[in-house]
Amino acid sequence: MLDPFNRNITYLRISVTDRCDFRCVYCMSENMTFLPKANLLTLEELHRLASLFIECGIQKIRLTGGEPLVRKNLMWLIEKLSQKIGKSNLKELTITTNGSQLASFANDLADNEIKRINVSLDTLDSDLFKKITRWGELSKVLDGIKVAQDSGIKIKINTVALKGINDQEIPSIIKWAHSNGMDITLIETMPMGDIDGDRTENYLPLTDYMKVLEQEFKLTESDYNTGGPSRYYTSTETGCKIGLITPLSHNFCSDCNRVRVTCTGKMYMCLGQDDSVDFNKLMRNNATDGEIIQLIHRSISLKPKSHDFKIDEYNNAPAVDRHMSVTGG
Repeated sequence: MLDPFNRNITYLRISVTDRCDFRCVYCMSENMTFLPKANLLTLEELHRLASLFIECGIQKIRLTGGEPLVRKNLMWLIEKLSQKIGKSNLKELTITTNGSQLASFANDLADNEIKRINVSLDTLDSDLFKKITRWGELSKVLDGIKVAQDSGIKIKINTVALKGINDQEIPSIIKWAHSNGMDITLIETMPMGDIDGDRTENYLPLTDYMKVLEQEFKLTESDYNTGGPSRYYTSTETGCKIGLITPLSHNFCSDCNRVRVTCTGKMYMCLGQDDSVDFNKLMRNNATDGEIIQLIHRSISLKPKSHDFKIDEYNNAPAVDRHMSVTGG
């Protein structure tokens, strides 16, 4: 599926729930109002929609949230989709998780063709972890990572870089990740949704932060490319990778290969734009597979060239009103 800018769209991210058992300060307000469950696609509807995207050419699916592992009976969907790997266009199924439930699910995930998982982790200090997540327990996440690795799943750490919060600790987090055989990606905070605070206070431009990293690590630019937003560097000391996702300080849109479907069945062609199409209404009005496929292709033809994220003293309001947890992290 080619978009208007000749980018081949092969990657679908599906948010299976907007709910999360954390309330990370850069992502959510503490007292969130979540969507009525009746608004969410059922697991059967998610399976049908994902299957039609695969038929159209999607090769990789990532299940996200919110926290995907809090979705009741999610393993049913994972089992169904994993059966398509190698027997359809689908080559990989993976998830992004905060790790809180990982110890309970890791073995089942490994048994269902999940080879890689991204775990969001912004600090190794238990008190700071509680402060950032409001509700989380660091020990549960670390236990989950160990269980997943023991089951044969490769872990990549995602760390949101926050000025004045974890910026001094980031080199230590990188060393910890690499010492445990895990690559790591640093991510700039994204201006999405109301978070009860001002993001400008904690925005850390990673293009500038590279100077700090270069004092700690001997880095060489890597040609490793997932078709996604990360630009990768390899640490000579460890051989592991450090990725940078820089939606604000260095736009990453030129190679974008993905689209996102929310837990309510809305498809956003761009994370940072509000344009969307609604599969929920279509599916619940008894649309045929052909009609859904037609909308998939039409939506790809509407994919914009880039997002419009900005954070500075003049742009401290959310770029889009919806929270990351709604779109899918």
